[in-house]
This record gives sequence, structure tokens and C-alpha cells, in this order.
Amino acid sequence: MLNPIQLLSRCMLFSDLTEAQLAELAGIANKRRCRKGETIFREADPGIGFYIIASGQVKVFKSSPEGKEQILHIFGQGEPIGEVPVFHGLPYPATAEALSEVELYFFPRPEFVALIEKNSSLALNMLAVLALRLRRFATQIEHLSLKEVPGRLAMYLLYMAKEQKNMNQVVLDIPKGQLASLLGTSPETLSRIFQKMSEEGLIQVEGRRIDLLDTAALAER
Repeated sequence: MLNPIQLLSRCMLFSDLTEAQLAELAGIANKRRCRKGETIFREADPGIGFYIIASGQVKVFKSSPEGKEQILHIFGQGEPIGEVPVFHGLPYPATAEALSEVELYFFPRPEFVALIEKNSSLALNMLAVLALRLRRFATQIEHLSLKEVPGRLAMYLLYMAKEQKNMNQVVLDIPKGQLASLLGTSPETLSRIFQKMSEEGLIQVEGRRIDLLDTAALAER
């Protein structure tokens, strides 16, 4: 487990801060532990602050009136969640739930805003992260609206291969049921697509390990 200053120094939000600034930031953080399946915050809850994940994984999702879940993203160590309300003070736009045992650091909005007023680099880093999130969600919306499910899966596998720095293999860090929700489909449909891609020689599936046998063909899906 990283100590608070080590964790914050590796977070994109705070990568340009001095050690003294990191220590000041760590001074306003409150540690919190969540069990697997526990809700961290709900959509429409007051945006009273944001979190940095110290360990474990968190899914951020929206639910339809019928109860259908659409995962927006899965976040892990060193990543912030719920940071948007820091700027506008409105409620959280989605729900966050622990996918495993999770440790987080919570940063109350009033104290954090006071630090931003003293450190312009904090505001610049946060804008950079928000811009990256916006780009990521724009890509996700494009895939969900313009691509069929096989294309969404292909793009996800290529994206994860790049993230894991191995263009020939992906190790899924979430269950396939969660992946189905992330891609906007059902687990049954996702299983059929995995099977079909395997039969076509595009991938080979061994549990959570997926070998990418033809990345060029996947990119064309």
C-alpha cells in the first residue's frame, strides 16, 4: 500500500506538485474503506467532494428507470472519481460502486477549493484530466452509437492491449458480465461474440486471458 503522498504523486491530477504541496493536499484527505458491492456515492447525491482510489477497483455507472445498468468506466489505483462536482458544486452525475475491497482518500470540496485558489497548477492538472475523461467518454459514445457489439468489443480489446503495453494479449481486469455492461450488451450476447471471434481466428480465449491473433482484422470490425 502506498502512503498518501506516494499515491498522490502518481496521480495525474497532482503529478506536477512539489512535495510540500502534496503534503498539504494529503493533510485534507480522509481515508475510507469500502466492501465489495458497497456504494461510494449515488447519482444525484450532493457533490461534497471527490476520491482518489488507493487500492481496488470502482465502477462508475448510470441506471435507467427500468434498472438497466450502463457502466461508464472502471477505475483503479491512483485514479480520481467524482471530481467533476469540485468545479460546479452540482450533484454527482453517476453512481460509484466498489468492485472489490477498496481503500480511498476523500477530499472535501471546500478544503480542496481553498487549495486550488493557492495552487494554480492544481486547477490546470484537473482541467487536463477532465479533458481526457471527456475524450474517453466521447469515444465510448461513438462506439456505442455507431458500432455493432463485435466492433465495440474489438475496439475495447485493442484499447486494453495498448493500456497493458502488449498488443498481442489482453488480461481482463473485470468479469465478463461487467464487460458486457460496459459495452452496452448482455452477457449472453458477449459470450456468443467471443465464440465467433475465436472461430474466425481473431482471438483465443483462456479464462480472462485473451490472445489477439489478428489485430489488423480486429481494427476493421
